[in-house]
Amino acid sequence: MRLRTKLILTGIIMVVLPLLLMVAAYNGISRFFYSGAANEITDVPSLLTTMFVALALILIITAFLLILWVRDGFFKPIDDLSAAMRHIRDGELDFSLAVAGNEENEVAELYQTYEDMRLRLKESADEKLHHEQQNKELISNISHDLKTPITAIKGYAEGLLEGVADTPDKQMRYVRTIFNKAVDMDKLINELTLYSSIDSDRVPYNFHVINVAEYFGDCVEEVGTEMESRNIRINYSNLTPPDTEVIADAEQIKRVVNNIIGNSVKYLERDDGTGLIEIRILDEVDSVRIEIEDNGKGIAAKDIPHIFDRFYRTDTARGTKIGGSGIGLSIVKKIIEDHGGYIWATSHEGEGTCMHLVLRKYLPNYEEQQPGEIVMPEKDKKKRKK
Repeated sequence: MRLRTKLILTGIIMVVLPLLLMVAAYNGISRFFYSGAANEITDVPSLLTTMFVALALILIITAFLLILWVRDGFFKPIDDLSAAMRHIRDGELDFSLAVAGNEENEVAELYQTYEDMRLRLKESADEKLHHEQQNKELISNISHDLKTPITAIKGYAEGLLEGVADTPDKQMRYVRTIFNKAVDMDKLINELTLYSSIDSDRVPYNFHVINVAEYFGDCVEEVGTEMESRNIRINYSNLTPPDTEVIADAEQIKRVVNNIIGNSVKYLERDDGTGLIEIRILDEVDSVRIEIEDNGKGIAAKDIPHIFDRFYRTDTARGTKIGGSGIGLSIVKKIIEDHGGYIWATSHEGEGTCMHLVLRKYLPNYEEQQPGEIVMPEKDKKKRKK
């Protein structure tokens, strides 16, 4: 029962109930004090006293019943809500208020509002703790990944200063190593800067219609040169029609491909020329699927659901030679999702890993198509309006 209805009924009861009880009391008392045939009062003072006592009892009983009713309807919910708010004040966000039965009134709405607030606060607190933990992991990862090249740079620089590199060839090797370590540091810093921009949705995407065959052909040709220098083979196959197009930011998709291939190279651990990366472009009616598969050491089944999480690393032992801050694949996932696509991975330990990326096709007969949304032709729009 809603509180407004309860207040109206309370006012009615305060008037009607005493009147009914007084009428009933008067009839009973009259029969007791009046003589049957003569209808004369036998004892006026006793009658008045009894009437006064009856009236007092009626008012007391009415007031008591109304107090009980109002207490259950007003004060008890307020007391329960006050107790719940004290739990919130003390940081106990697991204390919940349950509505009795299927009541639909102001109290139930107030309880539901409290529950919504409590759940939002709990979610915010849990998210804050999660972010704090992630930030600690990020700081730890960055500290390690920066300390390693810095230590190398200091060591080789000291070698140059102290004359350890006493031949031109050795000096050149030291300088080249210092340069390579500086480049690694620069890549890490750029990756962290990009992650910060993507995470706060500050990346200025520049979407264009891109021909799939031409674009990925150029990407593979560019990556292939680097892979040859690493003694890694690239197999590329495109099974889409020549005119297949997607709406994408060419630079960001290239970053995705390079990140995935770079990640594959880290885990190939093959220097004998047997390292292999296969890139396949598949047609899927209204979308295009890109598969990038390697024959590396693979990923454990328990790690697969988490590899796209921020700062997650499968190589938990930080002393390994495999670098990275653990945010590369989270950047990849965010970019693909911002394009309206999705990504997942399949892997078998000891055999390799395959990344699957799906991007929507550009359909020329669909007007004003944007990444992540399906825009209907005008004829379909008219049908839908009808």
